[in-house]
Amino acid sequence: MNQFCLQQGTSKELHPFSHIAELALKRNNVIQFDSLHTTATDSLRIYYVIDGKFEWIIDGRQHILYPGDMAMILPGQKFGGGKGFLDIGTLSWIHLKIEKLEPYGKLVPGNWSGLSENEKLVIGKLLVMNNQSLHFKLKESGVILENIRSELFNRQIGYSTRVNQLIDELFIIITRQLTQQHDSGRDFPKTFLQLEQTLRQRLYYQWTVDEMAALVGLGTTAFNEKVKNFTGFSPLNYLINIRISEAIKLLKRGDASVTDIALDTGFYSSQHFSTTFKKLTGFTPSEFRKNNISKK
Repeated sequence: MNQFCLQQGTSKELHPFSHIAELALKRNNVIQFDSLHTTATDSLRIYYVIDGKFEWIIDGRQHILYPGDMAMILPGQKFGGGKGFLDIGTLSWIHLKIEKLEPYGKLVPGNWSGLSENEKLVIGKLLVMNNQSLHFKLKESGVILENIRSELFNRQIGYSTRVNQLIDELFIIITRQLTQQHDSGRDFPKTFLQLEQTLRQRLYYQWTVDEMAALVGLGTTAFNEKVKNFTGFSPLNYLINIRISEAIKLLKRGDASVTDIALDTGFYSSQHFSTTFKKLTGFTPSEFRKNNISKK
């Protein structure tokens, strides 16, 4: 297995791919002390262990990786060796420059990606919500990294398109793996609380059931059933209840207009907000605010 390290700016193979900061395969035969200090990353990194045992600290948590394991480090996360050095073994990796990974929004990889806007949104949310557990066995990632290397070195017809497709495929298989892990045994009450927190932080966004299901790593049908069993409501009706509860808090403060509250809590218009609010509370927002102020 031939070692290599391609770096943006110095390797001609990467000239057409400004989004690839580094692609490498390295066999570490000796321990070099102080060779892997913990630092914050400025790119999205994907590592795959070919052989050996690696002890890493990722965002303050210890991870032990074995052959067949993949780890993803998001931009801004701190990454380093658990002992301060790179362990003996063989790794392949890719470092990607991405335009943005919104805290509770979407992944914005760049114009090179063929992912749809909805896919970028769902993938980004899954990665951010699971940023402390992006380490699992995923041999397919090693195969994809090898295929990227092969395309770059052989440069056959269509290789630039194929390289970008393979990177998109990496994102897809990683997020699918996250979904499968969650399907098999996640504590739904705890997950549901995390979901509700995420929804409350971005109530203005027009969430779909598919997006909410993806946030907790479930298919739409399973998500509908679990939410119904857990709350007694459909996902969209439960979301409306969250919006109304938040609107009640804002109306009690009395320092924002009804229209602003409507838009901030995800309603299409003040009329839509007023109709829904009265249906669930018996009062219009203005009536509720007036009654609440009069009781003070």
